[in-house]
Amino acid sequence: QVQLAESGGGLVQPGGSLRLSCAVTGRTSSSTTMAWFRQAPGKERDFVAATFRRGGRTYYADAVKGRFTMTRANADNTVYLQMDSLRPEDTAVYYCAADNSLILSSVRGAEHYDYWGQGTQVTVSS
Repeated sequence: QVQLAESGGGLVQPGGSLRLSCAVTGRTSSSTTMAWFRQAPGKERDFVAATFRRGGRTYYADAVKGRFTMTRANADNTVYLQMDSLRPEDTAVYYCAADNSLILSSVRGAEHYDYWGQGTQVTVSS
């Protein structure tokens, strides 16, 4: 079992920045893939970013590439999502996700992740 707890959401003006954190506890290993997804009201849960296994490459959705940065601090088992140049369309509930047996071709699919946090609201508005 893996437990995930997000924090860091809030209200920010367009062009501003936020950093989300995801505290990871439980059974993780070098095979654990970590990801961020987001879900706006009335929409499906969309892929934002993922780091494939520990030390692997990080992938981003086209909508956030160049603005968001995902990092993983192995020392304290925390995953971060640095969000810069935020836009109103980034408004959503952001979820941290994990899976211990994901294959590379599945990293962008929410249905492939076994473990989820409770989500944190990000609102971008003036």
